[in-house]
Amino acid sequence: MDSASIISWSVLFGGIGIGYLTYGRRKKAVVPLCIGLSLLVFPYFMSSVSMLLIVGAILVAIPYFIKI
Repeated sequence: MDSASIISWSVLFGGIGIGYLTYGRRKKAVVPLCIGLSLLVFPYFMSSVSMLLIVGAILVAIPYFIKI
């Protein structure tokens, strides 16, 4: 069950990362572009579901608070 939930959450965060990446490329915005790239890459390095959720939630929230 653990690996199935890691894969599910990774797909969700990857989808959000694709959205941030395309938005950042289209609007020439640096923060969404970098966050989108990191959301696509970071699930490869997470081995526990709790750390995946914590880091993913922080990364998803960063563009809301930092507007550059």
